[in-house]
Amino acid sequence: MINANEGQTNEGQPSQGLVDLQINGLGGIDFNQTELEQEPWRQAIELLGRDGTSHFLPTLITDSIENLCRKLSNLARLCEHTSRDLSLPSKAVGIHLEGPFLSAESGYIGAHPAHHAIAMDTQQLKRLVDAADGWLKLVTLAPERDSNCEGIKLLVRENILVAAGHCNPSIDQLRRAIDAGLTLFTHLGNACPPNLPRHENVIHRVLALRESLKVTLIADGFHLPMWLLENWIEWFGDENVAIISDAISAAGLPPGVYQLSDRKVDVGVDGVPRSQDRTHFVGSGSTLGRMHKACNLNFAWSNHRVEKLFKSNAARWLGL
Repeated sequence: MINANEGQTNEGQPSQGLVDLQINGLGGIDFNQTELEQEPWRQAIELLGRDGTSHFLPTLITDSIENLCRKLSNLARLCEHTSRDLSLPSKAVGIHLEGPFLSAESGYIGAHPAHHAIAMDTQQLKRLVDAADGWLKLVTLAPERDSNCEGIKLLVRENILVAAGHCNPSIDQLRRAIDAGLTLFTHLGNACPPNLPRHENVIHRVLALRESLKVTLIADGFHLPMWLLENWIEWFGDENVAIISDAISAAGLPPGVYQLSDRKVDVGVDGVPRSQDRTHFVGSGSTLGRMHKACNLNFAWSNHRVEKLFKSNAARWLGL
């Protein structure tokens, strides 16, 4: 099967109207910079428009609370400024905060700095919400680090979508989180150890509760085999899956060393960003437009299914 980094996915007519719930950057531009400036921000929006993405959530990963407050405030200012510019081909419709209330366990923490992964503290969470000035639309957290679900409840009161991710909750913890208002699971099948217990693992727990959860999946052909991607779409149903890019600054660029927040990332000839010790992926090197083309080349999906997976489901969840 063709992966999203192969040459065929960079040819032909661009996709249109895609909605990306998770993108950390592209084209050498890292949304996790502490002082991201207006010019590279606008360049990123132009690149996203050319790729076919019409709406997106710039995504911040785990950092210290102080740094995240600064980043959220700056990103909110950039989102607000460009939201009024109708000449731009793409539009940020909110911010996705992935962390810092994540599991610090090896395997589950993934590319996030474990020393900044913390248990839920609603006072600190409120600081983050306030720093985003109304632009925070999605938060990914670990349910087991929000033992009383107070963080989830706070976010729901603020009309912010809550997703589980980078986590290893028991099935009861996951049920309680759902009862408190958690509705999504971020990039299922990733941010977990490569070797899991045969039966008792987070993937099976999510599958057991799939009637109550929606999921996002990375369709680059590396984070999930394409056949597994299709299996999970069948199991969850077309209405309950959104494809995300999880792209980092390396997306669209040749092999080399790139940046995600304060860490260096190696991108090989396969276009996949990996940690410098090569133990795990660090986001993806593919845009949503290229994933869209790869899926169209690999699968005989109906236009109706493609529309839901790449556009309308994410738009509906965001209330667009």
